[in-house]
Amino acid sequence: MATVAQWIEGARPRTLPNAVAPVLAGTGAAAYLDGAVWWKALLALVVALALIVGVNYANDYSDGIRGTDDVRAGPLRLVGSRVASPKAVLTAALISLGVGAAAGLALALVSQPWLVAVGAACIAGAWLYTGGAKPYGYSGLGEVAVFVFFGLVAVLGTQYTQALRVDWVGAALAVATGALSSAVLVANNLRDIPTDKESGKITLAVRLGDKRTRLLYQVLIAVAFVLTLVLAVATPWCLAGLMALPLAVRAAGPVRRGLGGKDLIPVLRDTGLTMLVWSVAVTLALIFGS
Repeated sequence: MATVAQWIEGARPRTLPNAVAPVLAGTGAAAYLDGAVWWKALLALVVALALIVGVNYANDYSDGIRGTDDVRAGPLRLVGSRVASPKAVLTAALISLGVGAAAGLALALVSQPWLVAVGAACIAGAWLYTGGAKPYGYSGLGEVAVFVFFGLVAVLGTQYTQALRVDWVGAALAVATGALSSAVLVANNLRDIPTDKESGKITLAVRLGDKRTRLLYQVLIAVAFVLTLVLAVATPWCLAGLMALPLAVRAAGPVRRGLGGKDLIPVLRDTGLTMLVWSVAVTLALIFGS
């Protein structure tokens, strides 16, 4: 039986900024349109958190039963480490996805019912990342999916459910958030290139190779901060997002220096912190400065 601490670690709390940041950014974008609705923002946060925990447990289950996690340099995996049964982890994944589906249904019904289809696509994307007969995470499309679901869909969806429209500010925030979210996964897959290649998990990092994956990570970080400068057109206060730049430099340090294995684990933490600090700063700027 896994302990409570192991279940929490299995939920991958370092990835939670990927859920919080887009909801913050989308709410800031809605506030820029004078359309922020705080209870809808909280409901969107429940959806995002439930989905990311669900996809993490689903990934743990699917990779575990395939043997992909039998040898790895990263944090604990419940099934791969055999501290929890596949059935228990699958159940946890389904419960989390169910909570996300229920919250998403409620949010869609009080906003626009057609958003139910978007929510269904998000849940399907969460499961098929490493689940099913042909998981797209094993074909190098994981980063694309993260960019779409935790960037474009999450930010613009949060803005739309509150303001009932989107604009260029929401789009810029969505691309920047998607780039930072994707950078987290790029760092994770960079660390796992040797073990993923051995197990047949062909991630984008495996396809690109070590050197180009490191370059991709740095480009994604740069995109977010270039767009921060663009957002200053909406309000100069958005330049507060540059406060996250020192964290980004620290996050990219091990990547630039060519470190690997466990030495890349702090990159995930620091990239997530970069995204969280950036999203808080830009969101506050849009709420109080526009």
